Amino acid sequence: MTKALIITAPGINCDVELEEAFQLAGATTFRSHINQLMDEPSIIDEADLIGLPGGFSYGDSVAAGRIMAQLMRQTMYEQFVSALKRGVPMIAPCNGFQIAVQLGLLPGPTPGQGWSETPSEPTVSLAQNNSARFIDRWVGIDVPQDTRCIWTKGLETTEQSALIPIAHGEGRFVPKDEELLRQLDVDGQIACRYLPSDNPNGSVGDVMGICDSSGLVLGLMPHPERFLRWSQHPYWTRLSKESRSGDPLGLQMFKNAVAYVNNKSAEKETVHT
Repeated sequence: MTKALIITAPGINCDVELEEAFQLAGATTFRSHINQLMDEPSIIDEADLIGLPGGFSYGDSVAAGRIMAQLMRQTMYEQFVSALKRGVPMIAPCNGFQIAVQLGLLPGPTPGQGWSETPSEPTVSLAQNNSARFIDRWVGIDVPQDTRCIWTKGLETTEQSALIPIAHGEGRFVPKDEELLRQLDVDGQIACRYLPSDNPNGSVGDVMGICDSSGLVLGLMPHPERFLRWSQHPYWTRLSKESRSGDPLGLQMFKNAVAYVNNKSAEKETVHT
């Protein structure tokens, strides 16, 4: 059975939703607190999928996600690299995204380059929203057709149903320079964008989420784990029957990842038989 690891820490508050998302997508789940992982980083080796939940880890002291990311860089970065080398998909919504970029998982090495055993310095950041206010609402989402992200590639939506919830104060995507943004776009590492008319935080290039060059690691500011049922859509009773057919946007993402792992396992079994 496909096993998803949910990593928790003080201040994390979206772990239950993330756990339910993996379960509804067909995976079993197990949790591990960061303190346990720092003592036993080999726990990561048991995971087929990994989730870094949203929330306010360590109260967002210093900066959002900074403390948790630094603890993880010092104690378990090698285990994350090892997991990626064996093909483990990872999702990091909201505070998880902030942690992932500071940990060194995103945007990761350029295509064709291998992962270093030591974390690189962050090249993107999630800065304070342009409004300097916490924003909690639903926004429109656009997924580039050429994205290499296994989580968002091939999502099926209608104009009415292509919404996703956000809740953050530091979500403005800022790359180190324009060349990096261009390269992420060319390499298919932009996993999803805000609509130009509905960019809530001033993210450069309307970037909502990015993936690494393998397409396995997804970091995004919205919370797909909060859109697993049609009744969670802000005006679901007014959606057409066509719009409510199939799985909601968030659940589709998790099913994509579980299917990827299951297909990879089936291919391995075929090779060994």
